[in-house]
Amino acid sequence: MTELPNLQILRQTFGDRLQVDVPLKRYTAARIGGAAGVLVTANSEADLVDTIARLWASATPFIILGSGSNVLVSDAGVRRVVVLNRAKAIRFNLHPEKPIVWAESGANLGSLARRAATHGLSGLEWAAGIPGTVGGAVYGNAGAHGGDMAGNLVVAKILHLNQATGNGKQESKQEDWTVEQFEYAYRSSILKRQPGKAVVLSAELKVTSSTPEAVQATMETYTKMRQSSQPSGASLGSIFKNPAGDHAGRLIEAAGLKGTAVGKVEISRKHANFFISHDSASASDYAALIQLAQQKVYEVFGVELELEIELLGDWPGKHDE
Repeated sequence: MTELPNLQILRQTFGDRLQVDVPLKRYTAARIGGAAGVLVTANSEADLVDTIARLWASATPFIILGSGSNVLVSDAGVRRVVVLNRAKAIRFNLHPEKPIVWAESGANLGSLARRAATHGLSGLEWAAGIPGTVGGAVYGNAGAHGGDMAGNLVVAKILHLNQATGNGKQESKQEDWTVEQFEYAYRSSILKRQPGKAVVLSAELKVTSSTPEAVQATMETYTKMRQSSQPSGASLGSIFKNPAGDHAGRLIEAAGLKGTAVGKVEISRKHANFFISHDSASASDYAALIQLAQQKVYEVFGVELELEIELLGDWPGKHDE
C-alpha cells in the first residue's frame, strides 16, 4: 500500500481544510462505518482542483466523498485521504431556446432538479428524489423513472491524471468531456470502470423550457410512485444493480429473504433491494446481509447480483490501497 505522507506535511499543504480522525458515519446515508484518518474539505471547484492535483503529484492515495448516499464505509474506516466534496455552486441559463443547468460536482442532484423546476425547466424530474451529488451521478450514470445522466449530460469538466513526468510526479490537466466520451452503460461509465484516473469537477445538463406547474406535477407523480414502492428509514438506496431483463428486488424476494436481518440491518419488507439499518447497526452487519442475499439468489436462480453501492475502506478480501 502507498503510505500516506507525514501528517505534518499534509497540514502544511491543506491548512485548516484538513481534519484528523473524522467519523465518516456523519457523512454517509447509512450513518455507519469507521473514521477517516485524514479528511480534507473542498469548498469550491478551485479547491477540488488544487486538492486532487496535490494528492496526485505526491502519489497520495485518496477517495472522494460527496453525499455518501451509495457508499458503505467499513467499520475499520478509511486509510486513504478522504476528500469531502462540498463544491456546490449552481447556475441556470434561462434562454428559452437553449436553457442550460450548470453545477459543480458536489451539488446535490435532487436539490438541483427541484430548483430547476421553480424556473420551469423540464428534463430533470427523474432526479428529484435522488440524494447523491452531480459528480456522483455523472460518474455512475444515475437514473430513475426512465431518465438517467446519459440523457441529460451535455459536457462535464474533469480533472484528468496524466502519465508520470520525468521526475516521477503525476500531473493533471482539465478537460471538457462530451457525453459520448463517458461511454455510458447501465449505472456505469468509463470513469467508474477505470477508477482513479479522473475526477468530475462540474457539469452542464440539458433541459427544456416548460412551466413550474407542469414540472412540479411530474415530480409529484414520481414522488408518489417512490413513496408507494420504496421504504422509509436509513438506507443506501438500491443495493444491487438490476440484472438484464429482471429486477434485483424481485429475485431477493423470490428467494424468500424479505424481512431477513443480520444484526441491526434487515432486508426491507416493502422493497427487497433496500436494506434498512437501525440504531447500533454496523458495516459488518450490512456486508454479511449483502453476502447472504448474493449467495441465496445465486443458489436459487444462478444469478450473480452485482453491487450498485461502493464499499470503502478495508473489507475481507479488499484492502484500502
